[in-house]
Amino acid sequence: MSRYLFDNADDQTRERFSVLESRYDPWSRKALENTGVGPGWRCLEVGGGGGSLGDWLGERVGPDGEVLVTDLDPRWAVQRQLPANVRLLTHDITRDPMPGDGDFDLVHARLVLLHLPERTRVLERLTGALRPGGWLVLEEFDCGWTPVLATPDGEAGALFERVHGALLEALGQAGAEPLWGRQVVGEMMRAGLEGVTATTYAETWAGGGQGIKLHRANIEQAARRAGEAEIRIGAMRIGDTWLGDGELRRFLELLDDPGFVVNSYPMVSARGRRVAGAGVGA
Repeated sequence: MSRYLFDNADDQTRERFSVLESRYDPWSRKALENTGVGPGWRCLEVGGGGGSLGDWLGERVGPDGEVLVTDLDPRWAVQRQLPANVRLLTHDITRDPMPGDGDFDLVHARLVLLHLPERTRVLERLTGALRPGGWLVLEEFDCGWTPVLATPDGEAGALFERVHGALLEALGQAGAEPLWGRQVVGEMMRAGLEGVTATTYAETWAGGGQGIKLHRANIEQAARRAGEAEIRIGAMRIGDTWLGDGELRRFLELLDDPGFVVNSYPMVSARGRRVAGAGVGA
């Protein structure tokens, strides 16, 4: 099991899911629409998080279709009023038996494999969950391209890069691959999927806006976890980087400053189809 840095049980999860749904759900829906998903389809939504995309898929497939939403900890999705054709399953994609019999028309995962050391093996399992001709849609961040676009002063950009770099270090140490977004197309092709294509979405995030709250949720959660093992007064280690208390405060202040603008995490939405004879996951 991955040592997931952003545990669903933490307080920052609600804010994280809110940002992802508001900023990325419209793009994810377009990526899924490109598969032709419609009435009667059988869909698997892996790592369903807050459950918004599972609900949307339920509407698309209609009463004759079925949507199975899985998550290691589905506590947020269970709070929703689910459509009758949407079912929740507590499931660890890295080790639990795969649901279904390899007959899903569509399998979708957003920001899941990025966090899993076993991502290549999980990709094989997701491919095996598809019927021949079924679609796999993987959406992943490329966390390595978040240029600062405007700053209120000459030091703000360097501070953002320092603190954000520490967060990426911590992700890597937890088994994540922050650059997975730029690797996913090649890995899907190596998994035997055909017709693999991808589109990428990014936008500007200004201080005080909705999108940039994702940085706040991420760094506050990482800092809280680092603080549990604090050994140096006035400083905190995130990844292998020691950050002073003043640096963290200034970073959080930047996220509220409209004069600070950063590029969002680019979301790479890749899709491909399983062909007859593709490997079957266990």
